[in-house]
Amino acid sequence: MNFTIEQEQESDGRWLAEVPELPGVLAYGTTSLEAMSKVEVLALRVIADRLEHNESRPLAINISIPVAA
Repeated sequence: MNFTIEQEQESDGRWLAEVPELPGVLAYGTTSLEAMSKVEVLALRVIADRLEHNESRPLAINISIPVAA
């Protein structure tokens, strides 16, 4: 399964990153990198929790981070 991290800067200057394939997996950071790092950790925790509680089967995963032009 592939996961994508999407990010945007809020009007107050904070960065928001989310993984659209995992509803509710989003995180704020003061920088783009901080937000992406936080959301990647959260996504891995959610996946691990689902596996631990037999809510998902093991899958090969890839997390891609789009590079800004």
